[in-house]
Order: sequence, then C-alpha cells, then structure tokens
Amino acid sequence: MPADPTLADLAPAQRLRRLELTVTRRLDGLLQGQLRGLLPGPGSELAGSREYRPGEDEVRRMDWAVTARTTVPHIREVDADRELTTWLLVDASPSMEYGTAELDKRELSVAAVAAVGFLTAGTGNRLGALVLGTDGLRRFPARSGRTHLLRLLRALLHAPRADAGAAPTGPDLAGAFTAVPRVAVRRGLVVVVSDFLDGLPDEHDAPPPWEPALRRLAARHQVLAVEITDPRELELPDVGLVTLVDPESGRCREVWTGDPALRRRYASAAAAQRAQVARVLRRSGAGHLALRTDRDWTADIVRHVYAQRRLATASAAARGGVA
Repeated sequence: MPADPTLADLAPAQRLRRLELTVTRRLDGLLQGQLRGLLPGPGSELAGSREYRPGEDEVRRMDWAVTARTTVPHIREVDADRELTTWLLVDASPSMEYGTAELDKRELSVAAVAAVGFLTAGTGNRLGALVLGTDGLRRFPARSGRTHLLRLLRALLHAPRADAGAAPTGPDLAGAFTAVPRVAVRRGLVVVVSDFLDGLPDEHDAPPPWEPALRRLAARHQVLAVEITDPRELELPDVGLVTLVDPESGRCREVWTGDPALRRRYASAAAAQRAQVARVLRRSGAGHLALRTDRDWTADIVRHVYAQRRLATASAAARGGVA
C-alpha cells in the first residue's frame, strides 16, 4: 500500500490525525513491546536462555523446559520492564525544506517523529525533543502522554520555513549532538532525524565534524539515525537548463542537465555521499534507517525493525543463547 499522496495538502489538524491513524493502524500491531528495556536485568520479558553457572546463578531462575530438551542445565534471561525515555533530535535546517516527490524532506521528518512518538507512547514512557533550526536549538521537555506528542508535532508543522542561504544563529549538527547528553541524563533511546549533510566533507574518507559527538552519544544511549533523502538529490533528470540553489549557503548555479556524462557523474557523486554517511553512522555505533520522500515510509520502518530483530536473534545465538 503506497503512502497517501494527499498528506501534504491537508490542514495541520487533519495531517496530525492522518499521521496518528497511519502509525497506529499500520505499525502499532506489528511493532509490539512498548516496555522492553534497553538494559538486561530482572523483569518479565523473556530474552532467552543460557547454561547454568554453579555458584553464580540462582536455581529459582532455572529454565526446566530447555534443560529437559538439552539435558544441560539452563537458566532464563529476561529484559527489564523499565520506563523508556526517548529524545528526538530533529534537523530543521534549510536543506530539509527541499522535496520533489509526494512529501518534502521536512514533512517526512515530521512523519518519522510521529512514528517514533506514537510507538513509544506507552504508560510511563516519556518523549522529549531538540529541534535544530537556523534560529538555534529549541527544546521540548521530556513528558508523557498523547497531548504532549501532538503539541510537539503541531509545533514542527507550524514552524516557519527557513529561507535559503539564511545565516544560522545557533549551533550546527555537531553542537546539537553535544547538547543532547545535557538533557538526556538517563540512558535511553535517542532518535536523530536529519539528512546528515551538515559539514559533510568533500573527501569521502574524511570524517565529518559531528562524528566524534555522535560516537560519544552512541556509547551512552541507543541511537537511531533516520536519514531523510529526496530522489532528486540522488540523480538529475534530463530537463534541460536548470538553476540549482544551495539552501544552506544560497549559492546558485545554472546546470545543463541534457549532458548524459554530467548526469552520470552527479549520480556517482551522490551515491558516494550517501555511502559516506552510512559508513560514518556505522562507525559511530548508531542504527541507520533510510527514508525517502518517494517511498512508503511505513514499509521502510517495518523492514528496518524486522531486520534489527533478525540481527538480535542471530547475535543471541552466536553468544550461545537459546531463543
């Protein structure tokens, strides 16, 4: 089922309602487990079994079913049912105003925030946000409840559009990563929604200025990086002479797109740039979810979650656990 192409044309209140229905109907039933903890510890969510270690493990945690099947003593491992605090870092810089498909990058970032918010809005869970714009870093305190989430989404939808080439007065993406630990004092989930173009060096092997801060953030929290892209950022169509404007600096350049060699070089450079972002995120220890304005974002989220579950199952099996 493709994404609703009329979402961008709805009034803000209708768009919020449509986003909520999309998430709760299409994703909520597939992505259960609102209280699954990030840290191992006493709880009620079964995480697997492992062999019993005499003198270290309690006999009352013995998994008799697995012990009977394997004839080797095993104990149960469980996940803690801890309340989850999620912090969102939303990039609202001028480069996020671009879009040539059903949604622009900013609208898709709001959809990603809605998905994270509605899926983590369980009892006791809290959601906070930092919004990075040209006027600085705006903070929304971590609170629970649907009313708080709708207030955050409404603020993102009503936020004024940034002018192309407007000089930023606040921190850049690296500064925003540095600011997250000051508000996310307890270990939890940090979701970064951005195109990750800020300060990306031309040399594909050079690290961007925000990589060290992201690496430190991922060492403390579980980090999910949601990368927002548009198809025109990946390839140029043959539409003749066009004027391209850099939304961050405001610089303009006229380009003749009828040249096949130029379009090939552009596609190659764009692919190398996105691969560079993927390598940096992987080196930093962050999860990577790629969303495009011309694709069904709900299907991309489901595929990402299922892939992470398969990796977790394979990792548990490699450690000798029994799923």
